[in-house]
Amino acid sequence: MDLLSLKEHHVRTLLIYHCWDVETVSKVFVERGKERLYSEAGLSVRSSKDLNSSQSSDEVTCQICFKHVNAYESSMMDCGHCFCNICWTQHFIMKIQGGQSRRITCMAHKCEAICDQENVRNLVSTADPHLATMFYKILLESYVEDNKKVKWCPSLPHCGNAIRVERDEYCEVECACGVQFCFSCSSEARSPCPCLMWKLWKEMRQDESGMVNSTNTKYCPKCHKPVEKNGGCNRVHCLCGQQFCWLCGGKTSTSIADHHPCGQYKDDRLEKDGLAKRQPWGYSHSCIQFKAHTDSLELEARLQSRLNSKIEILEEKNHELRDFSWVTVGFNRLFRSRRILSYSYPFGYYMFYDDQFKYAMEQNVREPKQNLFEDHQEQLQAKIENLSEQLFADWEERDVLDTRRQIITLSTVINNLCKNLYDCIEELLPPEHIIVPYRCMGVKKASEFH
Repeated sequence: MDLLSLKEHHVRTLLIYHCWDVETVSKVFVERGKERLYSEAGLSVRSSKDLNSSQSSDEVTCQICFKHVNAYESSMMDCGHCFCNICWTQHFIMKIQGGQSRRITCMAHKCEAICDQENVRNLVSTADPHLATMFYKILLESYVEDNKKVKWCPSLPHCGNAIRVERDEYCEVECACGVQFCFSCSSEARSPCPCLMWKLWKEMRQDESGMVNSTNTKYCPKCHKPVEKNGGCNRVHCLCGQQFCWLCGGKTSTSIADHHPCGQYKDDRLEKDGLAKRQPWGYSHSCIQFKAHTDSLELEARLQSRLNSKIEILEEKNHELRDFSWVTVGFNRLFRSRRILSYSYPFGYYMFYDDQFKYAMEQNVREPKQNLFEDHQEQLQAKIENLSEQLFADWEERDVLDTRRQIITLSTVINNLCKNLYDCIEELLPPEHIIVPYRCMGVKKASEFH
């Protein structure tokens, strides 16, 4: 604002009118000129000499109450209108209580000039100090609430932090309190699912919360005894020796390298489970996959202390590997990629099974695009389960150097698969929907102020 040579309260008036967007202020100034910029914002800029000459007499007649008052008992705003302080104060109090604190206009007839906020605060504080404090707080909060690049952290209970982004306001950020959220809609960070799809998914899940079994127990396909899941990996082991997939219940081999394709939606499998009788097939499939991976996220997060204990034990034994940062890198990759995979299922449901987004693609290309998308999911899921099993395996019975190599390799492969999944989703999205670009290192920590 140096170019315009304005006082602080004038700058604040301009920025509040243009929602604190400096680029918009500059654009209006260049395209429409200074006079138009000022008039649209209700800004009246007069020199101190002009204001002093307008108030040269010792006595003033207030044009509101028609009382004669001393000059020091009156106030003149930037527009040149002068009234007694009592009338100004009553006017300001009425505007503040009426919710118009951010843009209080002059009392004069047909005058749209915005009053100096410091004058407002000083006059109101003599009559109602609490209201004056509230007025100043509202002005400060306008920087957050009217600014598209600043938002309050949605944490509960509220941490009191405001988050600012520098460029693209469509992103996911992490507050200093640890809460990660979508800057666009203030809901939880859930890329690659767009805002509207996530809103619809949450509403539908709340309405039909009883449709998906929430227990952590399933039956072994060999001995038919109940098996409780106590880890994040979806390849579980029964006491009878059989390994099976937690997602579909099918038998798997004992080798972690073997690929088990259950990420794709299968009509016959859902019919066998009886889910198709209770709800739409695509929704059943998406719910099962989504819940399985979000449950795994919670379990793996709780098991992180086990990884830290393993590292401490190896360090105490003076193991030949001095740097165990690859364990932390592998765990972070597992956590971020599983979350990406879990949130891809709400997107898949609305993109391919729900009628609301049928317009996004022609019917003749829907099936091949769906197969491609689910193939990306399936590849990512297989590598995620491999990484989970490698991280939480008993390292004392295995070659740590080989484990290190496999975890580093899997982390690299999974990163590439996540990027491929994002690219696929971006190509499928209707033009009016946007997802946050893929970030290898996860949600970025935002700058904040209190």
